[in-house]
Amino acid sequence: MATLIVSPSPHVHSGDSVSKNMYNVVIALLPAYLVSLYFFGLGALVVSLVSMVSCVLFEYLIQRFVFKGKTTVWNGSALLTGMLLSFNLPSNLPWWMVVIGAFVAIGIGKMTFGGLGNNIFNPALVGRVFLLVSFPAAMTTWPVPTPFSLHYTDAETGATVLAMLKGGFGELPSHIDMMVGNMGGSLGEVSAVALIIGGIYLMIRKVITWHIPVSILLTVAVFTGILHACNPAEFASPLVHLLSGGLMLGAFFMATDYVTSPMTHRGQLIFGFGIGVITVVIRTWGAYPEGVSFAILIMNAVTPLINTYVKPRRFGEKVKK
Repeated sequence: MATLIVSPSPHVHSGDSVSKNMYNVVIALLPAYLVSLYFFGLGALVVSLVSMVSCVLFEYLIQRFVFKGKTTVWNGSALLTGMLLSFNLPSNLPWWMVVIGAFVAIGIGKMTFGGLGNNIFNPALVGRVFLLVSFPAAMTTWPVPTPFSLHYTDAETGATVLAMLKGGFGELPSHIDMMVGNMGGSLGEVSAVALIIGGIYLMIRKVITWHIPVSILLTVAVFTGILHACNPAEFASPLVHLLSGGLMLGAFFMATDYVTSPMTHRGQLIFGFGIGVITVVIRTWGAYPEGVSFAILIMNAVTPLINTYVKPRRFGEKVKK
């Protein structure tokens, strides 16, 4: 006699998993990582390895000895947090500062909220902003790109594009240099082309949708375009803003974090618009030359509010007039 098995929904499985999505993001970051290794050499290698190993180790230790539960370090989330944290750091940052940033990212930004799926803020950005506030000099000292450099903390330093705009000094790199990554900046934010390739890969693999990246980039382009049209001598062109700083990294890889971004497409458009506006305001009139990290963290805090008021219509529900 045949056995009839009755089970609750859902009955269709997409094949997605936490591990699969996390490692897809890691794969998408590889082009930008290879560019950083080319331009920053040993420094990029040391900072990235210390960050990734530290994040995995801290998550294991906290889950094993503090929570006293099952460890989930192999799902790729801790590795990805470490990789994203390193992408937001100068490649000449002392290793012990990287370890502190990793501890803050995992211990405070992630595990104090209960671990993956419960954190309010993007853990990598929590670690990055903590280091920026605690060690501002080290976090704003940028090595000059030197292909296959064997220097680490004693590398020659220079200014980023946004620092040049804010301070009104230095000659800006060409648009080609900014696209390929031949400019000063954080380890993984310098090559717009490599980051766009990774972002397209994520959209093709349906790990992310276009709503957040496009709304962020379009908002920044529109508002900086208006400012540039009003006073081109004072305000940089939209292309300079799009290709410099952490905008591409933030739009494709930081703001699209599942846990800290809105659930609906309409909510994601609002979320991206808010990030774009705050970024332009900080870059143009704020004390810091860069505002992407702060903008994403601020909108992370607004995400629960967006999810509360921007909801999809329930199936079969009639709208009351």
